[in-house]
Amino acid sequence: MRAVILAGGRGTRLRPFTTSFPKPLMPVGDLPILEILLRQLKAHGVDEVTLLTGHLAYLLEGYFEDGRRWGINIDYVREDQPLGTAGPLRQLADQLTDDFFVMNGDLLTDLDFTALMAQHRAGSATVTVSVHTRAEKIDLGVLKIDASGDLVGYEEKPTLKLDVSMGAYAMSPAALANIPAGPYDMPQLILDLLAKGQRIRSWRHQGFWLDIGRVDDYSLANKMFTENPSGFLPQA
Repeated sequence: MRAVILAGGRGTRLRPFTTSFPKPLMPVGDLPILEILLRQLKAHGVDEVTLLTGHLAYLLEGYFEDGRRWGINIDYVREDQPLGTAGPLRQLADQLTDDFFVMNGDLLTDLDFTALMAQHRAGSATVTVSVHTRAEKIDLGVLKIDASGDLVGYEEKPTLKLDVSMGAYAMSPAALANIPAGPYDMPQLILDLLAKGQRIRSWRHQGFWLDIGRVDDYSLANKMFTENPSGFLPQA
């Protein structure tokens, strides 16, 4: 089984750390975040990984090499210019003939990738999006106003529960035919597939998930992993 991992972003929200260091190599505990993800994928039957690189690609390629340390085969596709979160996948359209994973390279999660792929195949979907419910505290008073401009409700500093994409997908090769040349992001791909009547499924993950794109989330990821590494790393 193959996974395609997006590892080319500049990680601007984590500057200055990522000015000279690619985000997928940021340490969580004593391991790069991407190494944790690769170990998980291997445990779920993934033996082929394509890393889509860009920013500081040589550091990623130097660390992960051909993947033999983890018992997987890693190859690389470099972006000459930023192509967004879906644009680089166009280059793989002729290479992928079976369902595959696509994910960001900065995830800390205990997602069951086997179950995600099983849901995808059972649902005959073009794409299956892993979903997590995230609570976001709004530090403002939120007003409800009707069409006439009258105030009809007021909630002080509410906590909103939102269903968000985890940045991990199971995808069928047919999805790649819809990706145009040039910059193109995953949300636009999903919307374009829906507009064409394609079936998009969701897989709700009840466990742990964070991306490390924000400083606060990066700190929390380190704390959670350090306290319970066995919750994220497959056991030998």
